Amino acid sequence: MAPMRYPAPLIEGKLIKRYKRFLADIELADGKMITAHCANSGSMLGLIEPGSEVWVSPANNPKRKLKYTWELVRAGSTQGGGALVGINTSLANRISEEAIIAGAIAELSGYAEIRREVKYGKNSRIDLLLTGAGDTKCVPKCFVEIKSVTLKRGEIAEFPDAVTARGTKHLGELSDQVAAGHRAVMLYLMQRGDADAFAIAGDIDPAYSQAFRGARRAGVEALCYRCRLSPEEIVIGDQIPVIAGFE
Repeated sequence: MAPMRYPAPLIEGKLIKRYKRFLADIELADGKMITAHCANSGSMLGLIEPGSEVWVSPANNPKRKLKYTWELVRAGSTQGGGALVGINTSLANRISEEAIIAGAIAELSGYAEIRREVKYGKNSRIDLLLTGAGDTKCVPKCFVEIKSVTLKRGEIAEFPDAVTARGTKHLGELSDQVAAGHRAVMLYLMQRGDADAFAIAGDIDPAYSQAFRGARRAGVEALCYRCRLSPEEIVIGDQIPVIAGFE
């Protein structure tokens, strides 16, 4: 498998509070109080309980206003501990791209070229565009949209954890690519390893759920892979079934 390694050791702490979506107050293990960047626009349902064990990375840029980024949380740690969860959604594309290059995602192997953030549709950018196979370019392009999954309710991982109009828009544009003769894939990257199945959270965002069903009928593929996490690295693991939204 292909690990995504943190460039510097993560620093352990305790969550005080998350606020304004992108900020989190954290007490480090040495007692220092910091405000860290929270690279996650979702609700982070079930992951923001004060007192939770967290890990942050130090910023490489000395001029950056916030000197730390919140990377990991241990779910349920105020009640005795649980799985590590990667909450930095900005890493999902990097983890997925490295896994594809390493051949860890069989369904997306065999392409000759990977391009990032390619413009398509109506003023959108696809996360990864896969083209070519072997010595030929006469194969359909593969449009890969990546979503970071952190929500787990019961034994099921779910997406989204908040209303996502942007995500709904992307599902329609992926359907258009299939109609144009290309391949389109929704890759749900589960940044935790404690669920054995994945579903769409239709109660949280009914519009996204409806759009997902429509995209599936149009031929958009859906994959979910879970990860193994530690304070040193995130490693993409095995595929888990998508159990709802195919009707």
